[in-house]
Amino acid sequence: MDKELDIAEVGKFLKDGMTIGIGGFLGCGNAHNVIDEILKTDIKDLTLVATDTFFEAQGIGKLITEKRVSKLMTSHIGTNKDTQKQVNEGFIELELVPQGTLAERLRSATAGLGGVLTQTGLGTFVQEGKDIISIDTKDYILEKPIYLDLAIVKAQVGDRAGNLVYHGSTSNFNVPMAGAAKVTIAEVENLVENGEIEPHTIHTPFVYINHIVKA
Repeated sequence: MDKELDIAEVGKFLKDGMTIGIGGFLGCGNAHNVIDEILKTDIKDLTLVATDTFFEAQGIGKLITEKRVSKLMTSHIGTNKDTQKQVNEGFIELELVPQGTLAERLRSATAGLGGVLTQTGLGTFVQEGKDIISIDTKDYILEKPIYLDLAIVKAQVGDRAGNLVYHGSTSNFNVPMAGAAKVTIAEVENLVENGEIEPHTIHTPFVYINHIVKA
């Protein structure tokens, strides 16, 4: 089994208006090379799911600076002035999602769950338009799964079948992103042959990965 993909072929998985999830946290664990490849296309009107948008014109933030995103589901935008500006101007529709909730909503999509119950955001704007469910006299927000058309993750090591190993904290949102998408592309630093990765060290198994890009 060999899932290696030439990075120049990334464009064939893109279409206007799609929902893309990109793993990473403040640039750590972003698939920087695949992001640059996306920007070589004219794709626009994206819904972007990510924990943050990094900084202006850097990494994932390039998608914002180049105005490729029309809707953003994220935990914070405090480090990117372009994101703040475009939200304030109404160019980007923003849904702020508490970070733990974002991870759980993605995990729910991966696991085939109907959602997750949480008290995070209860009594705030976070609960607006959402179902409130009472269990044993306590109220919870029903947070529904986030399904992705395309997930882009970054790993330190991957084999040709698609098993991935992350280095340190780069696992962050790369782990829940992979299983929530119809198609997942993994950018890896080191591509090895099948069988070279010790099974107990694998963080994301091959079943969640469709294509591998060596970059």
